[in-house]
Amino acid sequence: MSIRVIVADDHPLVRDGLRLTIERSNKGIVIVGEAGDGMEVLELARAKPADVFILDITMPRLSGIETARELLKNFPSAKIMLLSLHDTKAMVEEALNAGVRGYLTKELASRNIVDAVLALHAGRYYLCPSIAHFVIQSGLENKIEMPGERGKAPSTLTGQERKVLQLIAEGHSNKEIAALLKLSANTVHAHRNSTMAKLNIHKQADLVRYAIKAGIAKL
Repeated sequence: MSIRVIVADDHPLVRDGLRLTIERSNKGIVIVGEAGDGMEVLELARAKPADVFILDITMPRLSGIETARELLKNFPSAKIMLLSLHDTKAMVEEALNAGVRGYLTKELASRNIVDAVLALHAGRYYLCPSIAHFVIQSGLENKIEMPGERGKAPSTLTGQERKVLQLIAEGHSNKEIAALLKLSANTVHAHRNSTMAKLNIHKQADLVRYAIKAGIAKL
């Protein structure tokens, strides 16, 4: 039985490269759909059932992590692999906490994508070496509590705050963001303010720079 895969990246050349690698592998992996952003992935998933989803982490409209969360709400058995130019510890931990089972940097994707898909379909995790290091390190840190550090975990952005931040960084106005996310303008404004407060950022330019550096949005 074939392994059905949906591939999502806003760069057609990346999708073409992944498709070529997968098709040449002769491992019974079939790409049933391709998408250019997170919203397209959700539409495709309803029309074309898939076993494994390969998602770029910084897609337009809906990031890979937010897309993963939405997919798992509606398709709990979905296996999700993220591709990223970034392998920061915070991003890796957020992805795994969202239910993602695989994480590859793009420089390794063409070499490892087939093994990754097979591993995820078999119910295993697949992490590239630098990311596996983060996970091991995080596991050790969670077992070691430094004096006076109890209860001092940093604030994290909610899913809705991340969506608003991504759209701000992509140049959308409050009105456009409200329409895209089906929110009121006041709610968008509140999310913007809470995001800036959590990040201790006071200027929109700095907010955009943060979003790009953190891999939430692209240049």
